[in-house]
Amino acid sequence: MNSGQRGSLERVVVVYGGTSAERDVSLKSGAAILAALKRQGVNAVGYDPKEGGLAGLEQLAPSAVFVALHGRGGEDGTFQGALELLGVPYTGSGVLASALGMDKQRTKQVWQAVGLPTPESIMLNEHADWSAVVEQLGLPMMVKPVHEGSTLGISIVKSQDELKAAYVAAAKFDARVMAERFIVGDEYTVALLGDDVLPAIRVEVPGGFYDYEAKYIANTTQYHLPCGLSEHDEQALAALCKDAFLAVGGEGWGRIDVMRDATGQCWLIEVNTVPGMTDHSLVPQAAAHAGIDFDHLVMRILETALQSSTP
Repeated sequence: MNSGQRGSLERVVVVYGGTSAERDVSLKSGAAILAALKRQGVNAVGYDPKEGGLAGLEQLAPSAVFVALHGRGGEDGTFQGALELLGVPYTGSGVLASALGMDKQRTKQVWQAVGLPTPESIMLNEHADWSAVVEQLGLPMMVKPVHEGSTLGISIVKSQDELKAAYVAAAKFDARVMAERFIVGDEYTVALLGDDVLPAIRVEVPGGFYDYEAKYIANTTQYHLPCGLSEHDEQALAALCKDAFLAVGGEGWGRIDVMRDATGQCWLIEVNTVPGMTDHSLVPQAAAHAGIDFDHLVMRILETALQSSTP
């Protein structure tokens, strides 16, 4: 976090819920975090800004805020900016990294600028030349809302005839929509906690697409820990993800999603600056494999808001 003030445990407010399309996941994350803090003896309360906005949060007089808001209005820098103005320390990345991380296209542009590998992409609109998009990116391809998380609005397009419909579906979530070259290979996710990189997880989905249902509902998704990479390759993946996180200005904790193709090349897909903390979530799984149980993980994340940082 970027607030120059040092936080304390006098009153920690877990902020969750909100108004984004990821509200339901945020409610689950926040409830789990709040319960963990209380088990650790922390004076913590939960708060849903949908109920009383910033004024309601200010009335709670938090000494620190644990941000458990996913999606726009909570993960995109707007809420972090409000906390900066209030002078309240908070968990996770600051305004710039939060805003940048929420924008998949601009995140990719930053990664490309510093020489980090990420799949080629094109911005779409209703007047796009669909055949030219296919010619440039090939098939299949991914179509995504630029500012959504939890794979909401994302489609795998396997033919040119499907492309416009995929654009329309994504545009229901966001005015900005992108198409991205599809990487055939294994999916990995890597969590970062302070200066540490947690063990990588290989995600395997029977249907082949790690969508909202596979993430939060289905019990058929397989999470491989250890991930199956050699020690050398996992170290290289960890280094790549740390570079990717730092390139966007990430702080405190976060998660990087990666695809690894048949040649062993890793491709950065996106950064999550407020990852899920539900019973299906990946950061708690990686932490547990590293010997950090859920309660201590929550405390480690909170500590990032209790430490002084550069104003």
